[in-house]
Amino acid sequence: MAPKPKSILQNHPLYPPTHAKLSLEFKEKILCLEVMGIDAGKAICQNPDLRTATMESIQSIITFLFSNGILEKDLPRIFGMCPKVLTADIKTDLSPVFDFILNELKVPEHSFRRVVNKCPRLLASSVKDQLRPALVYLRRLGFKDLGALAYQDSVLLVSNVEHTLIPKLKFLETLGLSKDEIRSMVLRCPALLTFSIENNFQPKYEYLTGEMGRKLEELKEFPQYFAFSLENRIKPRHMEVVQSGITLPLSVMLKSNDEEFRELLKQGGGWL
Repeated sequence: MAPKPKSILQNHPLYPPTHAKLSLEFKEKILCLEVMGIDAGKAICQNPDLRTATMESIQSIITFLFSNGILEKDLPRIFGMCPKVLTADIKTDLSPVFDFILNELKVPEHSFRRVVNKCPRLLASSVKDQLRPALVYLRRLGFKDLGALAYQDSVLLVSNVEHTLIPKLKFLETLGLSKDEIRSMVLRCPALLTFSIENNFQPKYEYLTGEMGRKLEELKEFPQYFAFSLENRIKPRHMEVVQSGITLPLSVMLKSNDEEFRELLKQGGGWL
Protein backbone atom coordinates (compact mmCIF):
# COMPACT_ATOMS: atom_id res chain seq x y z
CA MET A 1 0.00 0.00 0.00
CA ALA A 2 1.45 3.34 -1.05
CA PRO A 3 2.37 5.75 1.77
CA LYS A 4 -0.07 8.58 2.40
CA PRO A 5 1.20 11.82 0.80
CA LYS A 6 2.33 14.54 3.20
CA SER A 7 0.10 17.56 3.72
CA ILE A 8 1.56 20.91 2.73
CA LEU A 9 1.23 21.86 6.40
CA GLN A 10 3.70 19.17 7.40
CA ASN A 11 6.43 21.12 5.63
CA HIS A 12 5.71 24.21 7.70
CA PRO A 13 8.28 25.06 10.42
CA LEU A 14 5.54 25.07 13.08
CA TYR A 15 4.48 21.54 12.17
CA PRO A 16 7.30 19.37 13.59
CA PRO A 17 6.53 16.36 15.85
CA THR A 18 6.50 18.60 18.92
CA HIS A 19 3.47 20.34 17.46
CA ALA A 20 1.75 17.17 16.29
CA LYS A 21 -1.21 17.70 18.60
CA LEU A 22 -2.08 21.09 17.20
CA SER A 23 -5.61 21.22 15.84
CA LEU A 24 -6.12 21.20 12.10
CA GLU A 25 -7.74 24.64 12.32
CA PHE A 26 -4.67 26.05 14.09
CA LYS A 27 -2.41 24.60 11.41
CA GLU A 28 -4.61 26.07 8.71
CA LYS A 29 -4.50 29.40 10.51
CA ILE A 30 -0.70 29.33 10.47
CA LEU A 31 -0.67 28.52 6.78
CA CYS A 32 -3.22 31.27 6.07
CA LEU A 33 -1.04 33.86 7.80
CA GLU A 34 2.10 32.70 6.04
CA VAL A 35 0.37 32.74 2.64
CA MET A 36 -0.58 36.37 3.32
CA GLY A 37 3.10 37.09 3.86
CA ILE A 38 2.93 37.31 7.66
CA ASP A 39 5.44 35.69 9.99
CA ALA A 40 2.97 33.48 11.87
CA GLY A 41 5.34 32.63 14.71
CA LYS A 42 6.12 36.28 15.38
CA ALA A 43 2.47 37.30 15.08
CA ILE A 44 1.32 34.66 17.57
CA CYS A 45 4.15 35.56 19.93
CA GLN A 46 3.12 39.23 19.89
CA ASN A 47 -0.58 38.43 20.00
CA PRO A 48 -1.27 35.18 21.89
CA ASP A 49 -5.01 35.65 21.31
CA LEU A 50 -4.38 34.45 17.77
CA ARG A 51 -4.09 30.92 19.13
CA THR A 52 -7.80 30.79 19.89
CA ALA A 53 -9.09 33.13 17.18
CA THR A 54 -11.24 31.38 14.58
CA MET A 55 -10.60 31.52 10.86
CA GLU A 56 -14.06 33.05 10.47
CA SER A 57 -13.23 35.95 12.79
CA ILE A 58 -9.93 36.62 11.03
CA GLN A 59 -11.64 36.55 7.65
CA SER A 60 -14.33 38.94 8.86
CA ILE A 61 -11.62 41.44 9.86
CA ILE A 62 -9.95 41.13 6.48
CA THR A 63 -13.29 41.63 4.74
CA PHE A 64 -13.96 44.70 6.89
CA LEU A 65 -10.58 46.20 5.97
CA PHE A 66 -11.24 45.53 2.29
CA SER A 67 -14.58 47.36 2.62
CA ASN A 68 -12.63 50.41 3.83
CA GLY A 69 -10.28 50.53 0.88
CA ILE A 70 -7.43 48.39 2.19
CA LEU A 71 -5.93 46.11 -0.47
CA GLU A 72 -4.69 42.56 -0.12
CA LYS A 73 -1.11 43.67 -0.76
CA ASP A 74 -1.36 45.98 2.28
CA LEU A 75 -2.10 43.16 4.74
CA PRO A 76 1.47 41.91 5.34
CA ARG A 77 2.57 45.38 6.47
CA ILE A 78 -0.54 46.05 8.56
CA PHE A 79 -0.69 42.66 10.30
CA GLY A 80 3.09 42.35 10.46
CA MET A 81 3.37 45.62 12.37
CA CYS A 82 0.14 45.17 14.33
CA PRO A 83 -0.88 41.52 14.72
CA LYS A 84 -3.28 42.72 17.41
CA VAL A 85 -5.58 43.86 14.59
CA LEU A 86 -6.16 40.21 13.65
CA THR A 87 -8.13 39.67 16.86
CA ALA A 88 -9.68 43.13 17.18
CA ASP A 89 -13.41 43.60 17.59
CA ILE A 90 -14.82 45.23 14.48
CA LYS A 91 -17.60 47.10 16.27
CA THR A 92 -15.74 48.35 19.34
CA ASP A 93 -12.14 48.57 18.06
CA LEU A 94 -11.89 49.02 14.29
CA SER A 95 -15.05 50.90 13.31
CA PRO A 96 -14.34 53.73 15.81
CA VAL A 97 -10.87 54.19 14.29
CA PHE A 98 -12.25 54.63 10.77
CA ASP A 99 -14.94 56.96 12.15
CA PHE A 100 -12.17 58.98 13.82
CA ILE A 101 -10.19 59.15 10.58
CA LEU A 102 -13.28 60.27 8.68
CA ASN A 103 -14.93 62.65 11.13
CA GLU A 104 -12.08 64.03 13.23
CA LEU A 105 -9.14 63.94 10.84
CA LYS A 106 -11.48 64.83 7.95
CA VAL A 107 -10.02 62.19 5.66
CA PRO A 108 -12.34 61.14 2.78
CA GLU A 109 -13.10 57.44 2.51
CA HIS A 110 -11.11 57.03 -0.69
CA SER A 111 -7.98 58.07 1.24
CA PHE A 112 -8.39 55.66 4.19
CA ARG A 113 -5.84 53.29 2.67
CA ARG A 114 -3.18 56.00 2.44
CA VAL A 115 -3.60 56.93 6.10
CA VAL A 116 -3.61 53.34 7.39
CA ASN A 117 -0.58 52.36 5.33
CA LYS A 118 1.29 55.38 6.65
CA CYS A 119 0.64 54.29 10.25
CA PRO A 120 -0.92 50.82 10.71
CA ARG A 121 -0.72 51.32 14.49
CA LEU A 122 -3.78 53.54 14.18
CA LEU A 123 -5.86 50.38 13.84
CA ALA A 124 -4.51 49.02 17.12
CA SER A 125 -5.13 52.24 19.06
CA SER A 126 -8.10 53.20 21.19
CA VAL A 127 -9.90 56.28 19.95
CA LYS A 128 -11.06 57.20 23.44
CA ASP A 129 -7.83 56.52 25.33
CA GLN A 130 -5.20 57.32 22.70
CA LEU A 131 -6.10 58.91 19.37
CA ARG A 132 -8.52 61.62 20.50
CA PRO A 133 -6.42 62.76 23.51
CA ALA A 134 -3.34 62.94 21.28
CA LEU A 135 -5.20 64.94 18.64
CA VAL A 136 -6.52 67.39 21.23
CA TYR A 137 -3.03 67.86 22.70
CA LEU A 138 -1.38 68.32 19.31
CA ARG A 139 -3.95 70.90 18.27
CA ARG A 140 -3.29 72.79 21.50
CA LEU A 141 0.39 72.79 20.61
CA GLY A 142 -0.51 74.47 17.34
CA PHE A 143 -0.91 71.63 14.85
CA LYS A 144 -3.74 73.03 12.72
CA ASP A 145 -3.22 71.12 9.48
CA LEU A 146 -5.29 67.94 9.87
CA GLY A 147 -4.10 66.72 6.49
CA ALA A 148 -0.49 66.80 7.65
CA LEU A 149 -1.39 64.90 10.81
CA ALA A 150 -3.28 62.29 8.82
CA TYR A 151 -0.92 61.75 5.90
CA GLN A 152 2.53 62.70 7.21
CA ASP A 153 2.71 62.84 11.00
CA SER A 154 0.10 60.25 12.02
CA VAL A 155 2.69 58.50 14.20
CA LEU A 156 2.19 61.40 16.63
CA LEU A 157 -1.42 60.32 17.10
CA VAL A 158 -0.34 56.93 18.42
CA SER A 159 2.24 58.47 20.77
CA ASN A 160 1.24 58.60 24.42
CA VAL A 161 0.80 62.20 25.54
CA GLU A 162 1.92 61.81 29.16
CA HIS A 163 4.67 59.26 28.70
CA THR A 164 6.05 60.16 25.26
CA LEU A 165 5.21 63.65 24.04
CA ILE A 166 5.34 65.74 27.22
CA PRO A 167 8.68 64.31 28.49
CA LYS A 168 10.36 65.26 25.21
CA LEU A 169 9.07 68.80 25.40
CA LYS A 170 10.17 69.08 29.02
CA PHE A 171 13.66 67.85 28.11
CA LEU A 172 13.96 70.54 25.44
CA GLU A 173 13.05 73.07 28.13
CA THR A 174 16.02 71.92 30.22
CA LEU A 175 18.30 73.01 27.35
CA GLY A 176 17.23 76.60 27.93
CA LEU A 177 14.46 76.80 25.36
CA SER A 178 11.21 78.58 26.18
CA LYS A 179 7.82 76.94 25.67
CA ASP A 180 7.12 79.22 22.70
CA GLU A 181 10.49 78.42 21.13
CA ILE A 182 9.90 74.71 21.57
CA ARG A 183 6.42 75.00 20.11
CA SER A 184 7.82 76.81 17.07
CA MET A 185 10.55 74.17 16.61
CA VAL A 186 8.09 71.28 16.87
CA LEU A 187 5.67 72.83 14.38
CA ARG A 188 8.52 73.30 11.92
CA CYS A 189 9.89 69.81 12.55
CA PRO A 190 7.16 67.48 13.93
CA ALA A 191 9.62 64.58 13.86
CA LEU A 192 11.16 66.07 17.02
CA LEU A 193 8.32 64.45 18.94
CA THR A 194 9.35 61.02 17.69
CA PHE A 195 13.02 61.16 18.68
CA SER A 196 14.47 59.44 21.75
CA ILE A 197 15.81 61.65 24.54
CA GLU A 198 18.60 59.21 25.46
CA ASN A 199 19.58 58.15 21.93
CA ASN A 200 19.00 61.36 20.04
CA PHE A 201 18.42 64.64 21.87
CA GLN A 202 21.04 64.21 24.58
CA PRO A 203 24.05 62.96 22.59
CA LYS A 204 23.41 65.29 19.66
CA TYR A 205 22.96 68.34 21.87
CA GLU A 206 26.13 67.53 23.79
CA TYR A 207 28.06 67.19 20.53
CA LEU A 208 26.55 70.43 19.19
CA THR A 209 27.54 72.55 22.17
CA GLY A 210 30.68 70.62 23.10
CA GLU A 211 32.70 69.39 20.11
CA MET A 212 31.10 71.76 17.63
CA GLY A 213 30.98 74.77 19.95
CA ARG A 214 27.67 75.87 18.48
CA LYS A 215 25.10 78.02 20.26
CA LEU A 216 21.52 77.23 21.17
CA GLU A 217 20.38 79.92 18.73
CA GLU A 218 21.37 77.72 15.79
CA LEU A 219 19.22 74.93 17.14
CA LYS A 220 16.23 77.28 17.33
CA GLU A 221 16.77 78.22 13.70
CA PHE A 222 17.43 74.65 12.53
CA PRO A 223 15.61 72.09 14.70
CA GLN A 224 16.02 69.57 11.85
CA TYR A 225 19.54 69.09 13.21
CA PHE A 226 18.17 66.29 15.39
CA ALA A 227 16.94 64.43 12.30
CA PHE A 228 20.47 63.81 10.96
CA SER A 229 22.60 60.84 11.97
CA LEU A 230 25.26 61.77 14.51
CA GLU A 231 27.77 59.16 13.35
CA ASN A 232 27.07 59.17 9.62
CA ARG A 233 26.36 62.82 8.93
CA ILE A 234 26.96 65.28 11.75
CA LYS A 235 30.39 64.15 12.95
CA PRO A 236 31.95 63.54 9.50
CA ARG A 237 30.67 66.84 8.11
CA HIS A 238 31.80 68.78 11.17
CA MET A 239 35.29 67.26 11.02
CA GLU A 240 35.67 68.13 7.35
CA VAL A 241 34.52 71.69 7.96
CA VAL A 242 37.04 72.07 10.80
CA GLN A 243 39.85 70.65 8.64
CA SER A 244 38.94 73.06 5.85
CA GLY A 245 39.10 76.01 8.22
CA ILE A 246 35.77 77.45 7.11
CA THR A 247 32.52 78.23 8.87
CA LEU A 248 29.15 77.04 7.62
CA PRO A 249 25.67 77.51 9.07
CA LEU A 250 24.36 74.30 10.60
CA SER A 251 21.61 73.96 8.01
CA VAL A 252 23.97 74.38 5.05
CA MET A 253 26.51 71.96 6.48
CA LEU A 254 23.95 69.20 6.96
CA LYS A 255 21.30 69.72 4.27
CA SER A 256 23.62 69.98 1.27
CA ASN A 257 24.18 66.78 -0.68
CA ASP A 258 27.68 65.34 -1.01
CA GLU A 259 28.44 67.15 -4.26
CA GLU A 260 27.24 70.49 -2.93
CA PHE A 261 29.14 69.99 0.31
CA ARG A 262 32.42 69.26 -1.51
CA GLU A 263 31.92 72.38 -3.60
CA LEU A 264 31.36 74.47 -0.49
CA LEU A 265 34.60 73.16 1.00
CA LYS A 266 36.47 74.02 -2.20
CA GLN A 267 35.05 77.52 -2.24
CA GLY A 268 36.05 77.99 1.38
CA GLY A 269 32.54 79.03 2.28
CA GLY A 270 32.77 81.81 -0.30
CA TRP A 271 29.06 81.48 -1.05
CA LEU A 272 28.46 83.74 1.96
